[in-house]
Amino acid sequence: MDVADSQTGLTHVRDNIGDRCQKLFQEFLEEWEEGGSLKYLEKARELIKPERNILEVNFEDVERFNQTLATTIQEEYYRVLLFLSQSLKHFLQDRFQVKLDKEVYVAFIDVLPRHKVRELTTVKIGSLLRITGQVVRTHPVHPELVSGTFTCLDCQTVIPNVEQQFKYTQPTICRNPVCSNRSRFLLDTSKSKFVDFQKVRIQEVQAELPRGCIPRSVEVILRAEAVESAQAGDRCDFTGTLIVVPDVGALSMPGARAESSARHRGEGMENEGVKGLKALGVRELNYRMAFLACSVQPTSPRFGGRELLGEELTAEALKKQMTETEWNRIYEMSRDKNLYQNLITSLFPTIHGNDEIKRGILLQMFGGVPKTTMEGTTLRGDINVLVVGDPSTAKSQFLKQVSDFSPRAVYTSGKASSAAGLTAAVVKDEESAEFVIEAGALMLADNGVCCIDEFDKMDPKDQVAIHEAMEQQTISITKAGVRATLNARTSILAAANPIGGRYDRTRSLKQNVNLSPPILSRFDLFFVLIDECNEITDYAIARRIVELHCKNEESIERVYSQEDIQRYIMFARQFKPRLTKEAGTFLVEQYKQLRQRDASSSRSAWRITVRQLESMVRLAEAMARLHCSDEVQPKHVKEAYRLLNKSIIRVEQPEIDLEEEDAAIEAAMMEADISEEEGLVTPSTQEPSADKKQKLKLSYNEYRTLSNLLIMHMRRAEANFEEVGESEGEGGGLKKSEVVNWYLEEIQEEIESEAELVQKKAIVEKVLDRLIYHDRVIIPLTRMGLEDSDDAVEDEDDPLLVVHPNYMVEP
Repeated sequence: MDVADSQTGLTHVRDNIGDRCQKLFQEFLEEWEEGGSLKYLEKARELIKPERNILEVNFEDVERFNQTLATTIQEEYYRVLLFLSQSLKHFLQDRFQVKLDKEVYVAFIDVLPRHKVRELTTVKIGSLLRITGQVVRTHPVHPELVSGTFTCLDCQTVIPNVEQQFKYTQPTICRNPVCSNRSRFLLDTSKSKFVDFQKVRIQEVQAELPRGCIPRSVEVILRAEAVESAQAGDRCDFTGTLIVVPDVGALSMPGARAESSARHRGEGMENEGVKGLKALGVRELNYRMAFLACSVQPTSPRFGGRELLGEELTAEALKKQMTETEWNRIYEMSRDKNLYQNLITSLFPTIHGNDEIKRGILLQMFGGVPKTTMEGTTLRGDINVLVVGDPSTAKSQFLKQVSDFSPRAVYTSGKASSAAGLTAAVVKDEESAEFVIEAGALMLADNGVCCIDEFDKMDPKDQVAIHEAMEQQTISITKAGVRATLNARTSILAAANPIGGRYDRTRSLKQNVNLSPPILSRFDLFFVLIDECNEITDYAIARRIVELHCKNEESIERVYSQEDIQRYIMFARQFKPRLTKEAGTFLVEQYKQLRQRDASSSRSAWRITVRQLESMVRLAEAMARLHCSDEVQPKHVKEAYRLLNKSIIRVEQPEIDLEEEDAAIEAAMMEADISEEEGLVTPSTQEPSADKKQKLKLSYNEYRTLSNLLIMHMRRAEANFEEVGESEGEGGGLKKSEVVNWYLEEIQEEIESEAELVQKKAIVEKVLDRLIYHDRVIIPLTRMGLEDSDDAVEDEDDPLLVVHPNYMVEP
């Protein structure tokens, strides 16, 4: 029904659809029950408090109550938004007998379907939508005028409840019939209504971006309680509607300003801003789309497709979110004796070998436990890993798989990233001319993994910018009057190439890598990949690649699916393991041993400092998390020490432990939870075995000299067999015992005691074993290799040894 205003003569048109929607929604609030009581009564009671003004309503409840109401809200949301707020205000006044002077709002959650930023078109303007994206820029919170009360400066008439259209909107004309004032009004702030207002910019998630396209972004408007609910880097679902707002920023550009001032010069209207069609003309009036959000929900959509609040996760909450099948799967994985190996096999099924790097990256995903000391100092729990290697050793493949797998990962290239692009930038807003902070890669990867490729190609000034982020996990900005400390709680997985393209073993680490010592010391694990010619390894890699090209997914064998691993990692990260007394003592002993080795070595990669001790703590905590343990046991510290020893200490190969077992055997022993009597010893029982092992350790140069000596002798013996032995029908090669006896005869003048003779014999035997099974330079010919010869029944403990024909003696 139309109602005429007696003062102005204007006709107010009643919106019948809005009135009907308001009535039905009030009935919904008064009638919808759950568990024998009104579902939204207690939530509505909270709105009486001064700081609360938003009621969250599950849209599925509205659909079950009245499908017509739900359809109207979904299709005409912007039209009925004010009516929904009025129905909520009436409900509060009727139920609690209070008079509300503030604005209250209705926010809907669980609206389906979820749309992408790229799908926002003009067809969807005004309808209820749910979009997902990543926040890349946040503006400061401002008060927004939503309903103004104006006073006419000519006749002092008060004009209340002037609705604002996303910019400062004055009355079109004074309500006094005898007054023709159209521009001179004064805002009465005491009688006007303001609300908190914030703008954020969201961008398409990288995984949803079509190939070769630039990510699209959209401005999101947040009001009231929704402000400050999304920070830069968060992935959120926003529920609201697409609206059209005046593009004030375009009018403030230099060209438009000059044109506008030139047109109105001399008329005294330069500073009056936008006046509509009469002042600027049609082509000057620009509009753009924005998203008016009523609710914000941080999400982790990769976890089984469900939305989970990242800051409120607990093991119990996760268990409630899972189905019985999913929970049983996690329980089975936690009981798997070979879980450590199965996880790396399933996580990197297309990459052959490099198990140590896979283990390091896996522990990086589990992470250590962040701590805060009594003085307020923050100790990071994230693990940083650097992979340096020759070309074509699958470095970038590791980074790509991690960025695709991790729910909150950012992939970037060091050469294409500036300091501001990695940390954060201070930019000027087009509309308000204020300086705002725009998130960089490290902020976007907060609580995730930042994968930086071509790390060595970064400019030195850009590398310095991430020093603070890698250790303190914060980013400090002091630019253009903006002083801020931002969170960058991220693990860094970096890949770099050595100087000259290939790693030179004869040179030190510092000469091979173009990175400063402060950067290197901030990495917990440092791996060097060297592209060596090895017939067996090359054959296995070639077979793996060819199978991938021929059979594609059919050739990939996974013990666990990616969804299972994601679910398990998210569950395991809820554990906060603490160091036991035995593990702490073992940790101190291992650190002391590292320091002593560092002091005695003249060509150490870099100084062993307390940062390496903290690295061992983080790795041990990650190992405990992997096994869903509440305590860090000595076996976890042992694996952390072994990984650190494999990465940092072995970079320049200062010494070779001939007694050390193979990595796979170590991992299998730890998975089987071996008792102390079987090999997992505490520090008190460690010392005798340590002294024993110390006798069978060689520096890399000593090992290289001895191995070259043995190989050259075997080559000479093989050459003599070819010249002399062929006519006598003898086969080539020397027995293992013959090689050992030859070496002992060569050095017999240097041997002074029987104990030294036993030691030298043990060393040469271990070196031969390493050349056979580790370096694969010598080929043993046992019964299988000599089944056609007369000596086929020889003892397999003393096989014939021949040098690989393609091996070149290392200088």
